[in-house]
Amino acid sequence: MISISPLASLPTQRVIVGVGEISVSNSPAVVLSTYGLGSCVAVVAFDPETHAGGMLHLMLPISRVSPEKAVIQPAMFADTGLPELFRGLQALNCDPTRLRIFVAGGASVLCANDAFKIGQRNVEAATAFLAAKGHTIHHSAVGGALNRTIHFHLGTGAITLKTPTSSSILQITG
Repeated sequence: MISISPLASLPTQRVIVGVGEISVSNSPAVVLSTYGLGSCVAVVAFDPETHAGGMLHLMLPISRVSPEKAVIQPAMFADTGLPELFRGLQALNCDPTRLRIFVAGGASVLCANDAFKIGQRNVEAATAFLAAKGHTIHHSAVGGALNRTIHFHLGTGAITLKTPTSSSILQITG
């Protein structure tokens, strides 16, 4: 007799997290995906006990450049999007002390001497917020000149990280 695990029997539901968007879920069938991270930064958080997690795809470090846009789309900015991500995780009963954090993006894909250093500033804003709130970044793939695509599997806590030259799978549960 063949035994199938409950996770294997669930159909996968891919949720695309676009620029300036957040998604949280506690469904093991959900895969949160974001494509083509250049200077943008994705912050992924996962509670391995509840199998709940979320992803934020932020575009800019600080909302004061466009306060009216931050009201309409807070996930566009690190300083307004990250609090929204953690509120969403709290609503799913994630324990902040168990959260496993992954940060990716912040590249300079258009030119090596980016005068605005948006990618670097996005990474700095995200990491500063996380540190101020007592969160440890367990894995990161930031900087450089390559764009990144992320697929976060809530059922397993695995992250598939793709660049134009490679693909790898990370476990953020341990």
